[in-house]
Amino acid sequence: MATLLYRIGRLAFRRRGLTVLLWFLVLGGVGVAASSAPPPPADTFSMPGTESQKAVDLLNEKFPAAAADGASARVAIRAPGGGKVTDPGVRKSVAALVADLAKAPQVAAAADPFTSDAVSEDATTAYTVVTYEVSALEVSDTAHDALLRAADDGRARGLTVEMGGDAVPMEQAAGGTAESIGVAIAALILLVTFGSLVAAGMPLLTAVMGVGIGVSAIGALGSTLGLSSTSTTLALMIGLAVGIDYALFIVSRYRTELLEGLDREEAAGRAVGTAGSAVVFAGLTVIVALAGLAVVNVPMLTKMGLAAAGTVLIAVLVAVTFVPALLGFAPVRVLRRADRHRITGKPLSERRQRKADRAAARQRPNLGSRWAGFVLRRPLVVLLVGVVGLGVVAVPATRLELGLPGEGTMAPHTTQRKAYDMLSESFGPGFNGPLLVTVAADEARGVGKDVAAELSGEPGVAEVGPAVPNTSGDTVIISVVPEGGPTDDRTRHLVEKLRDDLSGFARTHDAEILVGGQTAMFLDFSRTLDEALLPYLALVVGLAFLLLVLVFRSFTVPLKAALGFLLSVSAALGAVVAIFQWGWFADIVGVDQPGPIMSTMPIIMIGVVFGLAMDYEVFLVTRMREAFVHGEPTPQAVVTGFRHGGRVVAAAALIMTSVFSGFIMEDNVFVRMIGLGLALAVLFDAFVVRMAIVPALFALLGDRAWWLPRWLDRALPDMDVEGEKLSHRPPAARGPVPIP
Repeated sequence: MATLLYRIGRLAFRRRGLTVLLWFLVLGGVGVAASSAPPPPADTFSMPGTESQKAVDLLNEKFPAAAADGASARVAIRAPGGGKVTDPGVRKSVAALVADLAKAPQVAAAADPFTSDAVSEDATTAYTVVTYEVSALEVSDTAHDALLRAADDGRARGLTVEMGGDAVPMEQAAGGTAESIGVAIAALILLVTFGSLVAAGMPLLTAVMGVGIGVSAIGALGSTLGLSSTSTTLALMIGLAVGIDYALFIVSRYRTELLEGLDREEAAGRAVGTAGSAVVFAGLTVIVALAGLAVVNVPMLTKMGLAAAGTVLIAVLVAVTFVPALLGFAPVRVLRRADRHRITGKPLSERRQRKADRAAARQRPNLGSRWAGFVLRRPLVVLLVGVVGLGVVAVPATRLELGLPGEGTMAPHTTQRKAYDMLSESFGPGFNGPLLVTVAADEARGVGKDVAAELSGEPGVAEVGPAVPNTSGDTVIISVVPEGGPTDDRTRHLVEKLRDDLSGFARTHDAEILVGGQTAMFLDFSRTLDEALLPYLALVVGLAFLLLVLVFRSFTVPLKAALGFLLSVSAALGAVVAIFQWGWFADIVGVDQPGPIMSTMPIIMIGVVFGLAMDYEVFLVTRMREAFVHGEPTPQAVVTGFRHGGRVVAAAALIMTSVFSGFIMEDNVFVRMIGLGLALAVLFDAFVVRMAIVPALFALLGDRAWWLPRWLDRALPDMDVEGEKLSHRPPAARGPVPIP
């Protein structure tokens, strides 16, 4: 591996003009394809094999009109001053509002609440459903403006008017803020780390190149493969972080090789052969973790994972080819100004030579070496403090409550949330989450009436609508309003009980009876994720374990890497629960409405954090392994690894944290939650697990940390990640290197 990448690095350095041109041509090509592609689809839930998905498929087949994808808006109306909407004056105002809604562009119909039984029992609240001729994505700005204007006119007449549904435009935050903040902080960290504007700019440029190609490819294929905007956001988030980090490690290794006396091309080859090998295997662990989301069998998650994995693959390719090409254009300017004289060969003045001698005499081990020495002297204390500390932070994760976003979880100031609350107060909590029972039989009308009668006597059912048949009469749908809200445990138990009871009813009546609707689909979605979590963990951790055995030729190192990951991800998840579910520090983070953690959050977080955690494990421990292979005992190898890699790993972690933290400012609650979770997980994993717990374990285990059965050592292919074979190559030309 190291030899192949060494050759690639030298070739890219030597043919730098052609390499850079090819990458820019790729970027331009996918950019043109993305700009001419149709807009991406909206996020959709699809869960093959679940009862709610079967109900959706049956509705699409038997009730094509009911299953049409036309947008809708549900407008809640309340009389002023606690009056009744049935009062003549108020009723006239409601009628005018409905008429305005019906006249809006792209509207198919607006139901009259007084003829559609849409008035509450106390007559204080009514609602109208506005249906559109087009899907939610196709509702024009003119139609949105007309909807909002009609609501404002209704408010001017004294009515309280709030709206929910997919036709209602969402409040949008200014775009691009998160990415800009993250990149700006990353640039500052790179500048402090490298002490060179050129060296700091290279990782940023390569990250932008990789993300630009990845995101543009997602945009170009979005409508064809069903890749939504959420897929783009996750790919952008991960691509920026790993793109900067991968380039950071290669540039840092190049600077080290150059200062040790190698010529420019040889230094680039060695950097890509050693640090590039770590980049390749670190990237593979991220790709495995993201692509592994396919085992969940939720198409939305599969697409998100594969899109992000593709972006990571591009980041790896960019790092091992584009970075050495850029180094070819500024081979010496990537060094600090104070170090360039060592490469150019220019003699120092007598005064500067005396200053350099005094600085060399005062020089002491860097912070990474000193920290490693501290851990080696007190390994047990460091280990206990790290494990116990993360364990305490992880405690809230034991109270994790999962749910899916809806209008009931939106910020209280939004019109969608106000409409949700109005309808819940006036029509009952279950009104916003009705169940839809679908009955298919030869005599569906009669069976449907029997089912409706059966449902009316069920505990937890607030209201049962009439059985509505399709045109052929072989299928009916029955609306069931539960007593509890969509996220209430009572509703979940009701869905399970109805499915059990109706399965026996279906067998005796030779019918197919399915309990579906959005509420049932969300419940099935959460259960699907819960059931898939352990198989997903087993697959991802198992594959990564095998990969790390190849890299480190050890059983112990991959095992402690996996256990350390569990600690860091548990602690990060505990912090997310405390903030987003319990409301701790809600004002600081900007959490408008504490509530359940989104069902997709834990599994996506596990996938991403596992890959990133293995990044730091590979980057840091590979340097230790390299020193060990070259003859150093394990304690000294730990110090060597921290001396060369500690500063860079710390910078990489801070960069990833800054990129992820920037997304906390996004308006999308899921993006904000995943951004904070990933930022905290990176901090915990890099600074507590990899920089404290890992060296403490090495100190306690000694050379046993590298143990591998001899028969397995002989059977495994030699990946040579540490670049041992490169050390036996003939030395390259050395000497002063002029600044171009």
